Amino acid sequence: MNYIKKIPGILFIFFTTFSFAQVETKETVADSVKVQIESKENNIDSTKIKATLKDKVIDKIKDETKIVEKANDSADVKIIDSVKVAVVPKKVVVDPSKDKIELKNTVIDFSKDQPIESASVYVKNTTIGTITNADGNFAIQIPNENIKDTLVISSIGYSTYKIPIEYYDAELPIYLDEEVASLDEVILVGTVRPKTGNDIVLKALEEMPETMPDSSYLQKGFLRHKERNKREFKWLIESAISVYDSGYTSSSKNNLKINVDQQRKSYDLRDVDSLLTFSSYVNQNSRKKYPKIRRSQVETSSLIKAIKWNDNRVNGLQNIFHGKLNVFRNTKHKKALFGDDILDKHQFELDTVLVDNERKLYKIRIKEGANFVGLDTKGIFNEGYEARGWIYIYWDNYAFKKIEYELVAASEAQKTRSKSLFDTQINHKLVITYKEYKGRMYPNYIYYETPKLVNVGRAKKKLTEEEALNEADKRYYYTVQEILFSEIILDKEMISKSLKNKWDMDIFSPKKYDKEFWENYNILLESEEEQELIQDLSRKATLFKG
Repeated sequence: MNYIKKIPGILFIFFTTFSFAQVETKETVADSVKVQIESKENNIDSTKIKATLKDKVIDKIKDETKIVEKANDSADVKIIDSVKVAVVPKKVVVDPSKDKIELKNTVIDFSKDQPIESASVYVKNTTIGTITNADGNFAIQIPNENIKDTLVISSIGYSTYKIPIEYYDAELPIYLDEEVASLDEVILVGTVRPKTGNDIVLKALEEMPETMPDSSYLQKGFLRHKERNKREFKWLIESAISVYDSGYTSSSKNNLKINVDQQRKSYDLRDVDSLLTFSSYVNQNSRKKYPKIRRSQVETSSLIKAIKWNDNRVNGLQNIFHGKLNVFRNTKHKKALFGDDILDKHQFELDTVLVDNERKLYKIRIKEGANFVGLDTKGIFNEGYEARGWIYIYWDNYAFKKIEYELVAASEAQKTRSKSLFDTQINHKLVITYKEYKGRMYPNYIYYETPKLVNVGRAKKKLTEEEALNEADKRYYYTVQEILFSEIILDKEMISKSLKNKWDMDIFSPKKYDKEFWENYNILLESEEEQELIQDLSRKATLFKG
């Protein structure tokens, strides 16, 4: 409960938790943060105050909302519309027995009062960072030596929140306000700038030698691989990974390497059509043909080998990093999605201009082109798509900030295949966001979703409508892979030393759990729904092993 003391001309508010509070002639002292508001008006009756004591204090006075920025490095006072606000922060206590401190909180849209997903949370001028989950929550591990640095929270289309880490307080949620630039203002700035979506994207591709990494680097990241049907998780893998890249102009197949450093979780309770998988394996890897395969003909070890082969073929990390879907990194590749014929397969329409971390950026719609899009996947019919989605490009230097990219079945052959095998027309859903570091854009977060053919067996008996729906919910699977990068290494000696180690991108082989390692590693927080599903999967896996 918050209690407020009303004095003519001055209003002292002592906050213990976040809430709405009516002005009353009561008083108490909390040990967290104190806010002092001075007004030229003596009467502040029926005032409601909604506050977040992070980088903003939000006051509702006589039903008029005022957003007041607080100074980042002290309790300095700012005045807006005759309202004076001073914030007295409380310092973060550092535990000398630990190397890092953990900061947690929730990021919320002020206008809609809803969580903001995928907001960037990072330490200014470093590569330390994370993002918010579907519930707007985040947790970030920060080394003690960075206690004097600034924590930055930003999201495309919103104001930016900044605060010295030593004054960070997690007792109240963080509110971001929507922020949009004027499209007309931006377009009229200069006649030499491209004005259409197509021209802006082509200009951004032209500027990639100046905006993308042009030399070797390492990244440390967290991978969450999950496979589920419409009701439950069936497969979960969480790992720490390293990625080496020699620069975007080189071939990713030969100059981009991935290693699985540690494993946090691994549960696999899938229903796999092993004979179908074995048939595909034999057709692509052996001259011997099986006109009709029976289970008695195949050894268990051969089935396991075929399943692992199929897992790596369909869900291996090489698909994300080496393939066409790494759209900006692999623009130099033959038949690249964003290659020389980009406008044959895509059209781009300028939608608006937004703001990200106090910088303007174009929001551009991706639309279908005259020709279909294809991925040229060996052994899989991955053709006949049209592209949809969004691209976000910084206005000042034409750097790609984010892409949301979907491949939707468009040809009649692909529509039929997608409906019968996957019960969806969306075959590939990709999100990649980038983070600027020392003038170059590095991958920050990757989300890749694709349906997967796992359980093809159909019920022999005739099903009721309800039974058919239940069967469909269990039968159709999809796989999601998320990668959060939390560190960028440019030091040549560290890179050289790392490359001397053995590298293995196999995310499916089990590894020993290292508790101490994971206590200090930045991960993606699970949403509440994911936590429940993962706990359920863990219980079932334990029973299965028992």
